[in-house]
Formats: sequence, C-alpha cells, structure tokens
Amino acid sequence: MKIGIDSYCFHRYFGEIYEDIQTDPGTRWRMEKEFLDFALAQEIDEVALEACFFDALDDGLCAEIKDRLDDVGLDRVLGWGHPEGLWGGTKPEELEALKRHIPQTLKLGSTRMRITAASMNYAKAPREELIGRVVPMLRDAAKVAEEHGVTLALENHIDFTSLEMVRILDEVDSDYLRVNFDTGNTIRLFEDPVEAAARLAPYTVSTHTKDIVTRVKGGSPADNFTFWPSCPVGDGLIDMPGVVEALRTGGFDGCLGVEVDLVAEQWVASGEEEIVRRSLAYLRSIVPSAAAA
Repeated sequence: MKIGIDSYCFHRYFGEIYEDIQTDPGTRWRMEKEFLDFALAQEIDEVALEACFFDALDDGLCAEIKDRLDDVGLDRVLGWGHPEGLWGGTKPEELEALKRHIPQTLKLGSTRMRITAASMNYAKAPREELIGRVVPMLRDAAKVAEEHGVTLALENHIDFTSLEMVRILDEVDSDYLRVNFDTGNTIRLFEDPVEAAARLAPYTVSTHTKDIVTRVKGGSPADNFTFWPSCPVGDGLIDMPGVVEALRTGGFDGCLGVEVDLVAEQWVASGEEEIVRRSLAYLRSIVPSAAAA
C-alpha cells in the first residue's frame, strides 16, 4: 500500500475555522505552494487536493499543480463536496457543480475524484427518502464520469453506514462509482471500523485514514462530530492494523491518505504539521507488516 496526505488536514491554514470550536492559527496556505511544499517534503506517494481550498475550475492553476506533481511522480486525487456535497440529494445545482469538476480531475493528472453526497447533518434523516434522493444524482454523475474515464469515490461522510454505502453502489450500478473509505467516520456512526473496512474494501479506491478519540471534557455520543475528534493515526481508538489488513485482504492496494479534521483538545498544541508527520511515521511502521501478512 501507498501512504499520502489529504490537504484537509490543514483546513485551518486554508481559512476554514470551526466556529466556537477552533482558533485561527494565524497563517494561510495555498494549495499550489505551501501545502505542496510540505507534502513533497514528507516523501509520500499521493496527495488529495480538496477543491474547497483552491479553484479547481481554473485550468491554469490545475496545470501548475499537475506539472509540479508530475515532476516528482506523485499520485493525486481531486476532492469535491465539502462540507455538504449533494446536500442529501436536495440541491440539483450541486450535482451540476460536481459534474463540472469531473473533467478538471484529468487536468490535474488524475482519474479519481472523491465526492460526498451528504454530511453528518443527514445522519438521522429518514433513510429511504435520503437514499432515494441521492441515488439518481449519483447515477447521473457516474455517467458523466464514465464519459471522461474518471472514477468517482463516494465517501462515508458521517451520512451513510457501510451497509448503506454498499446498497447505494448496487443501486447506481456503475463501475465509475466506487468508495473513498474514511476510517474515522465509521465510529462516528457507531460502526466497527475493521468490519466496515472489510465490507467496503472491494469497492475502495482511496481512503481518509483517520484516527479518533473521545473528548476530554465529555459530551454526548449523539453528537457525531465533536464527541469524536481526530488525533494522530495510531494514537486513537481505531484498530488501524486491523483496518489495514481488512482493506488488504479485501483487495485494496491503494493509498492510506492521512486526514485530520477536528483535532482533539489533547493534541491541539502539537500543531497540524506534527500530527501529520506522526501519522505518517505510524503508517510506515505498520504497512510493511500488513503487506507481509
């Protein structure tokens, strides 16, 4: 397996500060400059570029990023849909935005595009209605993706369980709709991460490799996000060797892409750069053993 970084790890540096939860770090990054400077220095295999943090519809900017990644032979994924994706199938204009980004994936030198259909705001929505709305939109998007030779990777975005993800894929019935497996979001919907990994591995083409802890100062498990903050991979609740082995056994041999979202209180002082470096070191320590198995 490969190891990489999702640019969302640095969402505060790109200007997205969770209101009343996070502080402003006082610095700003650009995707084509500071983020790539940091990522390339880590000697990784892949980067995921979140379209919410740069203008992915700007052909010149895409060419600039592509050239830089081509020079070092780094794989890449375009991410679309933060924070609400298709808004649970309620906003046709977001489907059009998704489709406009599909050809930009190729201009970045990739054939994979991570997408979201909803968010944690839909975790408790009526399931049949929610799935019934998003499936036609995803089917439409998958047809456009097929025309361009791009594979869409639908993330379990604290909206759907792994069983629901499989159902959605079955109903869309396209080889151009696969999965971006988020390890941490499984716990946020009360799933066993290893079982979810085993279930989704045959469909997975990219990952958000995220570890989770619980809040130091308490909270309710009903709060899917703030009660379950993230931490350096390997320091949380997730059986990461078990997840990696389940993915490998299920046929996934792609990239374990480190992602950090809401940093747990006990790790805030470490800073995003150190959290990412620590996560990469941990993954490098367990990937060889998983591969050998």
